Amino acid sequence: MADDSRTVEPGDLFFCVRGAATDGHDMAPDAVAAGAVALVVDHVLDTVPQGTAQIVVTSVRDAMGPLVSVLTGEPALRLLMVGVTGTNGKTSTAHFAAGILRAAGRRPVVIGTLSGPRTTPEPVDLHSQLADAVDGGADTVVMEVSSHALVLRRVEGITFDVAVFTNLSRDHLDFHGSMDDYMAAKAMLFEPSRARFAVINTDDEHGRALSARCAVPHETFSRDDAVDARVRTDGVSFVWRGEQVDAPVGGAFAVANIVAALNVAVACGVPADVAARAASSLVPVPGRFETVPTDGTYSVVVDYAHTPDALASLLGSVRPLAKGRLIVVFGCGGDRDRGKRPHMGTAVASAADIAIVTSDNPRGEDPGAIIADITRAMTGSRAEVIVDGDRASAIASAISMAGSGDIVVIAGKGHEPYQEVAGVFVPFSDVDIARDAIERRRRTR
Repeated sequence: MADDSRTVEPGDLFFCVRGAATDGHDMAPDAVAAGAVALVVDHVLDTVPQGTAQIVVTSVRDAMGPLVSVLTGEPALRLLMVGVTGTNGKTSTAHFAAGILRAAGRRPVVIGTLSGPRTTPEPVDLHSQLADAVDGGADTVVMEVSSHALVLRRVEGITFDVAVFTNLSRDHLDFHGSMDDYMAAKAMLFEPSRARFAVINTDDEHGRALSARCAVPHETFSRDDAVDARVRTDGVSFVWRGEQVDAPVGGAFAVANIVAALNVAVACGVPADVAARAASSLVPVPGRFETVPTDGTYSVVVDYAHTPDALASLLGSVRPLAKGRLIVVFGCGGDRDRGKRPHMGTAVASAADIAIVTSDNPRGEDPGAIIADITRAMTGSRAEVIVDGDRASAIASAISMAGSGDIVVIAGKGHEPYQEVAGVFVPFSDVDIARDAIERRRRTR
């Protein structure tokens, strides 16, 4: 099976999916030429050889998930399925939940931002991964479910045993148009056809509203469930449901994500005391409050925070840990919601001592124009604002100027191994660039 004519192999069934820029129906002749023996279409095509099998459906997107599920042997039915959605915290919550479940004796696989180019794969790829998980001996899949995936029907054909809501704040309005539509997309996961049970964060006003109208059995959680929370750069500790939790994962926002993961584990049948002990086996998620080793006089943290709320939460958790200055390197992605750029600038300006504004993934936009959108909101701020459009140079400058007790935060790209510039994916790792800068500093001092 294939939904991209460039990946068709002889004997494949090809799904003619309508996309934002291209229509799979236009690619059908190429798919047949590559060996596709049947097409799923929303109207009969006369552009392919006569006799080519065409399965006509009302919507190819709606039909694709259920069809692929059946044709791959319905692997989701043989797995405990956990779906995590929300603006921020999806990746960490999914990995923490999988880590706790693994330590408690289950065999989980994680599907999400770190496992492929899309947070939530298209159905052909998704069900192939689920089938591979079954074949590999997994009994649980914890996956991130994006709002795009819900609107574009990527998870049709799957009913999640546990659906999780982390939070909602401004992002993806270039796609959804409004916060109401964005929330409506997230809420789709919590319909009876898509979830059997839900775990909802009610620290978030959207979560409280979701809980009030949720039509599936659910429980709620709050960061306040973590009693006597203590936060360090290398770990957190707190009491949850009367059990001591010690996790080697840094950052104040990690507390909420771990509480979410603990509730997921309980919803999956793990006793609370077992889940609490299992949290001690957690490992940091790449690019999420990832500390880069230094000589110990200053600290460097790399984080994926790329929304105003995530950035504010990140800096709010780091600020109390800084004995010296807080130096922040950040930018904003191109060809995405432009309205969030000034809010990103405001979030940094209100928390940082030094803000270095640079490029993120400019994509098809002028990097200088993106930076200008950000810095307009930073005029007159308490922070010293520096503009350096070269991200590697900006990171090196931040590390070079760090003094005793300072913390350097490099935000926006996290684990990403590339920088997307004018349609080209240039190899680039914030962590690697930071390591190199730290080593150069060591050699010259």
